[in-house]
Amino acid sequence: MTNPGRRLLVAELSQRRAPLLRIAAWSVPEALPALLSGLLVSQALDQGFLRGQYLTGLVWLEVLLLVVLAGLLATRAIFPQLAAVVEPLRDSLVRRLVSSTVHRSVAEIDRGDNAGLARLVELAEGIRQLTAGLLRTLRPLLLRLIAACAGLIALAPAATPLLLAPLVPAGIGVWLLLPRLARCRRELVVQEEEIGRSSALVFAGVRDVVASGGVDRARAEIDHWFTAHARSARRMTRLHGLLTLVISLGAQAPVFLLLLLAPWLTGGGHTTVGELVGAVTYAGMTLAPAVGELAGTISGPWLQLEVVLRRLAEVTEPVEQAAVPAQRRPAPRGADLALRQVTFRYGSHSVPVLDNLDLDVPHGDHLVVAGASGIGKSTLATLLTGVRSPQGGLVTLAGTPVGELDPATVRSRIAFIPQEAYVFAGTLWENLGYLHPAVTEQELDTAVDAVGLRELVDRLGGYDAGLGPCGVQLSAGEGQQVALARVYLSSADIVVLDEATCHLDPEAEARAEAAFVARGGTLVVIAHRISSAVRARRVLLLDGSRVHLGTHERLLETTPAYAALVGHWRASSAGAAHDERAMIPDPR
Repeated sequence: MTNPGRRLLVAELSQRRAPLLRIAAWSVPEALPALLSGLLVSQALDQGFLRGQYLTGLVWLEVLLLVVLAGLLATRAIFPQLAAVVEPLRDSLVRRLVSSTVHRSVAEIDRGDNAGLARLVELAEGIRQLTAGLLRTLRPLLLRLIAACAGLIALAPAATPLLLAPLVPAGIGVWLLLPRLARCRRELVVQEEEIGRSSALVFAGVRDVVASGGVDRARAEIDHWFTAHARSARRMTRLHGLLTLVISLGAQAPVFLLLLLAPWLTGGGHTTVGELVGAVTYAGMTLAPAVGELAGTISGPWLQLEVVLRRLAEVTEPVEQAAVPAQRRPAPRGADLALRQVTFRYGSHSVPVLDNLDLDVPHGDHLVVAGASGIGKSTLATLLTGVRSPQGGLVTLAGTPVGELDPATVRSRIAFIPQEAYVFAGTLWENLGYLHPAVTEQELDTAVDAVGLRELVDRLGGYDAGLGPCGVQLSAGEGQQVALARVYLSSADIVVLDEATCHLDPEAEARAEAAFVARGGTLVVIAHRISSAVRARRVLLLDGSRVHLGTHERLLETTPAYAALVGHWRASSAGAAHDERAMIPDPR
């Protein structure tokens, strides 16, 4: 097993020492049948049946039966301990994968990975099943092998080296074949993932593929992975066949040699007939099956666990974090935001979403960002708030690069509300006061009245009402109002709303924006309706090729793209009133 996979499994299992120790303790009586079967059969023959003392022989066989029953009871007692090991193991792996998936998504690694959830379930459940299977089978197999060898040494010490000699070349053959099997299995796993990935990409964009004449190319790419997978599967079958042959020869050779040497062993006084039968019992009924099962387990579930663990180690590899300054800069006094030559792209070879953008947002400004859907408005919001870092240029707060400030300082100075507001599983008071733990009821009343939340407070019966998990009692609009009131009560100098009022009606949206303007500080709104731009002091238009900054009226006069975005704005008051309620269209 590869080092990363082994370290991962050992680290997880080391947290469950108690049930593992109990499994080890119960393994001793479980191994007694394999250890004592040959000896008891030998005693039943030599001391009983071959001397005509049939009752004595039956007593020895009854002892063997009791030993077998003891082994069965021990096996039964092991299963609850197995559950105590593998069930928490799965939960721990799920937590590890969820944490890794979230961090990789935030860091823009595996962006849009639709197979993430399937991989989460497959890897965690697969490791649970394989670990349980190996603890249930590999452990007793090893004990049976040790017991069989000990029994052979006890009954036929003169022949034991000859009997065990064939296992050496068989072991060497298995050792040589296992790395090839492991590589082949890893290839199969990667090829299956590529088949799913490439197929999903083609099917998701099938209309574009057909329209651009790329059907042959798409078919060739998918066919490449299917062909490679079939080739690997055939190679895997051949290797398994060769492994089975090596194992069969090594496992059955001791029985054949024991029967071949029987005249010499009994005639030379090396063993009795009973000891010979006992040795055959060990070699044929314990050793040979155990060797075959052990090799099959190693080449099957063990290799599969190795591959799955390696894959899990890859997908949960810690995300490389941006270099943290050795010493954080002190919190700046001002609250002016600025972007200087900011460039951001979602892939190293993709077209920049923002390219060499310069923007000043002075303290107290009311800026609305407008543009077609997918043009980069939300990306700009995450850059302004420090959620993302640009690949080029700087984002500064009062002249200090945001990346050099303590994250707690950034979070306290800049508040960000995304489109889907988060409501905590707690009371309304706890939700509203999350960013202001010492909030008073008077402050709550002020915020609630400002953003239009009073009706909800009255309906719920006050601030101590519970909201349930994720605010199940609230509508989407009410959830957004809770988030707005929460940020209203915070100490943030800068508030960025990324379509944070999209579930509110135009009047409620206007009321919320007016509340934040009256609150003081900087307000940046990613517009959901063009009416937000009408109320703003300045409007920033993103149109893909360049940016336009100015007042609503100025952009209408000078920027055709902006006029198209507001629906070819008309000067008449009636037309303006109608258009102001329209959602931002895509002029393309």
